[in-house]
Amino acid sequence: MKPISDKDQQVKYLKDRLQMFVEVLDSIDPENTELADIDRLISMVDDLEEKMDQFKSR
Repeated sequence: MKPISDKDQQVKYLKDRLQMFVEVLDSIDPENTELADIDRLISMVDDLEEKMDQFKSR
């Protein structure tokens, strides 16, 4: 995949990923949440943080 170097595209990408995270978070039923669900959320946040760091260094 080609790196995103345009700042507007970077912001859009991060907003889209954050929206995806919020949708996953909203869909989780606290009564039936398993450790795998929590791990997936943590992984999504870690990926988002990594991408933000990549964008900052460009």
